[in-house]
Amino acid sequence: MTSLDSTADFNLTGHKDFVSTDAAALASHMNRCASERGRFFTLHAALESVHSMVCPRIVTVTAGVLLLASVILASAT
Repeated sequence: MTSLDSTADFNLTGHKDFVSTDAAALASHMNRCASERGRFFTLHAALESVHSMVCPRIVTVTAGVLLLASVILASAT
């Protein structure tokens, strides 16, 4: 919890303060983003892009891998 989180919900008049809530959410997001850019950020980004391409086509990709493996095994014997 940041220091902004404790005072972000209500201002002095007791009404909900959306600007402070947005500032607290932005601060939380920026802290999370800063911690995410660690040693393996590039690898993680590459794996996410591969996952986004493969996931919708999982049956097709699996069939292609099995077909390729069977062709390689058949040509090796």
